[in-house]
Amino acid sequence: MDFIEVTLKVNADFADILTAELGELGFDAFVETEDGFSAYIEENQYSQEALEEVLSRYADFVQVEYTVQKIARQNWNEEWERNFEPLFIGEQVSVRASFHPKPEQAKYDIVINPKMSFGTGHHETTTLMIENQLSLDHQDKRVLDMGCGTGILAIMAGELGASEIVAVEIEDWTVENARENAALNNYSSIDVRLGGAETIEEEKPFDIILANINRNVLLEDMPAYKAVLQPRGWLVLSGFYTEDLPMIQQRAQELGLAYVSHRVKNNWVSAIFQES
Repeated sequence: MDFIEVTLKVNADFADILTAELGELGFDAFVETEDGFSAYIEENQYSQEALEEVLSRYADFVQVEYTVQKIARQNWNEEWERNFEPLFIGEQVSVRASFHPKPEQAKYDIVINPKMSFGTGHHETTTLMIENQLSLDHQDKRVLDMGCGTGILAIMAGELGASEIVAVEIEDWTVENARENAALNNYSSIDVRLGGAETIEEEKPFDIILANINRNVLLEDMPAYKAVLQPRGWLVLSGFYTEDLPMIQQRAQELGLAYVSHRVKNNWVSAIFQES
């Protein structure tokens, strides 16, 4: 059976939404691109009509351009290799797929098979979050990764020495993928949970909380993060633009979280706050 590749050019704010929608249509592999993502489905399951119906629901909110092509099954690995290039972050972290060779010069080596989940490190927000993680002491710390996607940030926390890691996602297929990637990197002990902020209510405090989601969810859920953050603990956020930073800072200040620093890449931001 051959595959159908649908490559969508879409605003990053809607990429997660469309990924979930296409997942419902039977697409079972997604790869981030510079301006959107590519989605894959077996040819006998593909429906052009169903794809257009999904995209039409969002026509009033976002402009989506897409292309469709058939890929022979024997070229499947070539497609993954073409779309998912290994990369280095912060001159220390290698992020690669399982079919890439392990680099000798990497201090930290993370293997990610993304399937339907975002978080390969190629998106600016993931890169920025990892760069911020490298600046924080994770050794023997309790870490929470909200909106964990592939689980890459939770795995990074393990690489940096975290003793206990909880990861949370709202989609069951993403939870499954995060668990698979955690096991692939020898971190099966990561507690990957299905749900949202409600899953961390009455949790023991965390030393570091990571949340790479989007502005609106962050603004809504920051009180929940604050409630389970250790005194002097770190909150690392991303998924928003430079113009949104003042709003995030204001919300943090209202909650008693002190702004520490932020990084910017292509107008995306990752900011660090600390419990006072």
